Amino acid sequence: MVKALPYAAQKEIFTRFRDAEPEPKGELEHVNAYTLVVAVALSAQATDAGVNKATRSLFATVDTPQKMLDLGEEGLVEHIKSIGLFRNKAKNVIKLSRILVDEYGGEVPSSRAALEGLPGVGRKTANVVLNMWFRYPAQAVDTHIFRVGNRTRIAPGKDVVAVERAVEDNVPAEFALHAHHWLILHGRYTCVARKPKCPACLIRDLCPYPEKTE
Repeated sequence: MVKALPYAAQKEIFTRFRDAEPEPKGELEHVNAYTLVVAVALSAQATDAGVNKATRSLFATVDTPQKMLDLGEEGLVEHIKSIGLFRNKAKNVIKLSRILVDEYGGEVPSSRAALEGLPGVGRKTANVVLNMWFRYPAQAVDTHIFRVGNRTRIAPGKDVVAVERAVEDNVPAEFALHAHHWLILHGRYTCVARKPKCPACLIRDLCPYPEKTE
């Protein structure tokens, strides 16, 4: 099994990330916990930019589960039809809105189990909501974090749950709240999939990845 980087290296890496971007933000636009749940559910197999374009006008008027139910599935479809799998996503958003109204008084629950019980909400979505809205140090592992975690050995693992656990286990506690955002941004803009931008990398000297670009 591949070992994670030692503590001293982890601390230096995340210190550099923090110095460069003290308060990293997720790129999905939202106005409250409910719209964040909807935005993250819509973002599966879609870009954040594409979701933001579709939801900007939607969230200007529809920002509660009851308002979404009043809008209805076909009304929602009209807003999100530019997003992949929009019909199935619209069905899930209406279903989760009904559950939030009927079982949670219209409020978004703050437990992972309750969030994962909502249609269209998986572990990653639940972790994003817990982290971004409830300020809990949950680690939402996407393809960027999976790649960066394994390449750099910050958080090696054979699947997303293993990488999630590796981030939790190895990243020093003072960096835990923002760790997944720093890793996502690093993977999205620097440690990209096909040709990582190693010359511009903040942590190049600490990264053991053997196939660095020049």
